[in-house]
Amino acid sequence: MTQVQPASETLEVSVLSSLSDIPAATWDSCACPEAEDGGRPIDPFTTHRFLKALEDSRSVGGRTGWQPRYLLARAGDEVIACAPLYAKSHSQGEYIFDHNWAHAFENAGGRYYPKLQMAVPFTPATGRRFLTRPGWEEIGTAALVQGAVELASQRGLSSVHVTFCTAEEAERAGRLGMMHRISQQFHWVNEGYADFDAFLASLSSRKRKNIRKERQTAQGFGGEIVQLSGDAIRPEHWQAVWAFYQDTGSRKWGTPYLTRAFFDHAHEALRDDTLLILAMRGGRPVAGALNFIGRDTLYGRYWGEIEHAPCLHFEACYYQAIDYAIARGLARVEAGAQGQHKLARGYLPQACHSLHWVANDSFARAIADYLEAERAAIDEEIEVLTSYGPFRRADADADPQE
Repeated sequence: MTQVQPASETLEVSVLSSLSDIPAATWDSCACPEAEDGGRPIDPFTTHRFLKALEDSRSVGGRTGWQPRYLLARAGDEVIACAPLYAKSHSQGEYIFDHNWAHAFENAGGRYYPKLQMAVPFTPATGRRFLTRPGWEEIGTAALVQGAVELASQRGLSSVHVTFCTAEEAERAGRLGMMHRISQQFHWVNEGYADFDAFLASLSSRKRKNIRKERQTAQGFGGEIVQLSGDAIRPEHWQAVWAFYQDTGSRKWGTPYLTRAFFDHAHEALRDDTLLILAMRGGRPVAGALNFIGRDTLYGRYWGEIEHAPCLHFEACYYQAIDYAIARGLARVEAGAQGQHKLARGYLPQACHSLHWVANDSFARAIADYLEAERAAIDEEIEVLTSYGPFRRADADADPQE
């Protein structure tokens, strides 16, 4: 337990190795206070139920290389801040890549692992990482930063990393001495479209035609595409999602990160947070996408198939997600990590933020120089890619129904 005194408030910061040691309501009072009225959280990923599903399914802990070290900050008897923190023995499942940092540090004789990672495992989705009760944002963030850095120092760890935090958190923690890194993803933004055709009308003629052709091709795969959420999701649907996830995971990562048990826990605790988009042929799912639902954002997570059909990936992952977001008035769709092919389908580059603290002063200076150059390159790349986006220019005179 650590005593910290940020902004004249004396707080106590402690570390938990399991979410079983804190009531869900206490954690969620910091993680998603906006949902206390029964509504949706801004995103489900830092809720007690989501993180506990990862823990209970043994997707984290054990030999996974993700050892829970959840931080709690208390003012007296009240928990005013918390954070999903993990001791990492590798850099897998993070999506903000620091492998080159690890190689450079170890080649110079240092020991990069273990490190501390404040993140949602296997989830490249922007959201709050310094979870504070309303009104405690500045003080709570300072306590969590100080607590994470002191924990790393006490254990002789190389570094602390906060990935996919919000821009506001990046600015706040940057003032506390953490280094700010920018990366990018492709997100679809809802400009108040009435329906998918209204979205298409905003695109250039060539892109519009291409998307219509892709949707027609995909929907002619010989079955039907369904959207399922809540109680409409049955255990057999999760078995199909597991098969899809294994297929994609084995091709991309070698070993899938989530265990089969995670999907059982998801069925019990996360159905209302979930949207499954399934391609059904002959009464069985042959392909599909797993999404999570936030208050104003749909988060695309996993895709897979056991039977291939042309363009079905684009339909299930991108176009059906846009349909869903428009129908429910969601502000955006985050389609996960990487993928410039999303640009032609209406998903534009957006900045993502992470924060880093490194114990070794010389190494920290080298990383700071690297991040400064990288930020300039990412800013330029976002500007260039946006200019190549699929949307009509202001002076375009093409027929929007073309």
